[in-house]
Amino acid sequence: MSRTIKCVMLGEDAEGLDYVPYPGDLGQRIYDNVSKQAWQRWLAHQTMLINEYRLTPIEPEARKYLETEMEKFFFGEGSSAPQEFVPQEGGQEGDSDPNQGDSDPNYR
Repeated sequence: MSRTIKCVMLGEDAEGLDYVPYPGDLGQRIYDNVSKQAWQRWLAHQTMLINEYRLTPIEPEARKYLETEMEKFFFGEGSSAPQEFVPQEGGQEGDSDPNQGDSDPNYR
């Protein structure tokens, strides 16, 4: 059975998460105040941060950075994309051409 919460990001009632997605107090705040839709937005944003900054999530510094950005994303001033980030045209973040690089002789 789904639960409804007042999502801090959407500003309206929405379907809540099924489980606490992160340990500690921050995870509980997210569970209590963030919808599934908003959580999916964070996951896409987090992926972009990892890729653009070439973060290794197993490193403690990277995890701390992502935690800080997650808190800002939901409860602070927001987490912004790197200044150099240019979203792909005509597709969602993460979409890619599986044939990209085929004409490049150095592509392996």
